Amino acid sequence: MELRIERRELLEAVTWAARALPARSPVPLLGGLLLEAEGDRLRLSGQDYEASACAEAEARTRRPGRALVMGRRLLDVCKVLPDGPVDCAVEDAARLTLNGGGARFGLSLLPPEEYPAPPALPEARGRVDAETFAAAVGQVSPAAGRDDTLPALTGIHLTLTGETMTLAATDRYRYALRTIPWQPQAPADTPTEALVPSRHLTEISRALSTRPGEVSLALDSHTLGLSSAARHTTTRLLEGRLPRPDKLFALDGTHATATVDRAALTEAVKRVAVVAERDSPVELAFTGGTVRLQAGYENDLASQHVPSTLEGAESLTVGFNPAYLLDALTTFTAPTVRLHLQGPGQRALLTTDSTHRHLLMSMRPALL
Repeated sequence: MELRIERRELLEAVTWAARALPARSPVPLLGGLLLEAEGDRLRLSGQDYEASACAEAEARTRRPGRALVMGRRLLDVCKVLPDGPVDCAVEDAARLTLNGGGARFGLSLLPPEEYPAPPALPEARGRVDAETFAAAVGQVSPAAGRDDTLPALTGIHLTLTGETMTLAATDRYRYALRTIPWQPQAPADTPTEALVPSRHLTEISRALSTRPGEVSLALDSHTLGLSSAARHTTTRLLEGRLPRPDKLFALDGTHATATVDRAALTEAVKRVAVVAERDSPVELAFTGGTVRLQAGYENDLASQHVPSTLEGAESLTVGFNPAYLLDALTTFTAPTVRLHLQGPGQRALLTTDSTHRHLLMSMRPALL
């Protein structure tokens, strides 16, 4: 194999493919990136048992062929190569050399014939705007669980219904829901559902959004595939399902609604939470045209007043885990946020419009 490629093109392709490399693996070959050169293209592939990533870049191939090199070492080399053209060549089937801007590197080769074939993309289901999709994933991912002993709760649940995509995540203490438009490949009689690992979906959607355009979504019963231009990735789906949001988001009975400037409330929570002990709440006391935020105990106290309106009650006091409340507030972009409150120890729903909702459990008075 011998080719010439621009360093920027090589770095972007290697960075993308390296996303699928395992942090640690008992199989050394899975730490490698497979390079395949033919015609005017260089294809790079990486994978582990759960995910795969593939990228293509424009290159001038002088001798077609394949090479398997340790992926993270190749990424480190590409980061420090000088800008300009890079000559890549396999020497004696034992080493890949990279020459560019007066710098020369040699990397040991792994046996490419033993590298497993990258998984194929599932059937394409439709397309979604890359930036909109990444923003929606970012809005629900803070609510996803981090406990790997409960794998289903570490996922983002996708539901495809007609021309609407719904994304949801929960860790049992909060539940985020976001709906966005998408373009299905063909009409479907029933909704399609998938539970995707949150960390992988967050990273990949963010990377895809750096290029304007649409993302193609492919799906079968075991795998989700995302692709855009010369980039694609797959990830295995999680088993199980999240609690359905229908009843959770229905605040039965009477409740009050508070409207507050989102940025002012966010800053106030950050400020008073400085004195909050671990697992202690920030108290929000709504009355008249203001909300008083307070945190701390005994002599270590902080408070701040923020203008607000309250409908459905003369006054109401609730408490929230400050980290959870901040996570929820920072996922919204509208100037104001509405808090639908049933009372202390009850569900609280944060909204700006019907497409983005975040459910939190408020704390009971005994904890305030």
